[in-house]
Amino acid sequence: MTLKLKVGRKGYIILPKAIREAIGIDEGDEVIVEIKDGIILKPAKRKVDIEKLKESLRRHVETLKRIPGRTEPKPGELAQAYLEEEFE
Repeated sequence: MTLKLKVGRKGYIILPKAIREAIGIDEGDEVIVEIKDGIILKPAKRKVDIEKLKESLRRHVETLKRIPGRTEPKPGELAQAYLEEEFE
């Protein structure tokens, strides 16, 4: 599975809620960063349930599909999609 994320001004990357829930990452948890052909992030203390992750992402995509198609959403329009606040 591949997911495209955007890097913010300070180098931050937000992991979507569906991914954090599926692999059990909570605020304050540590992750392992491996550098190979790219960057691999792994939870330091938990195993990943790939099927749960796929189902969470599928539900998230279905929620996003119900939002009217435009390139720029209106303020508050994505609130039901559980998106995180933008970087500080």
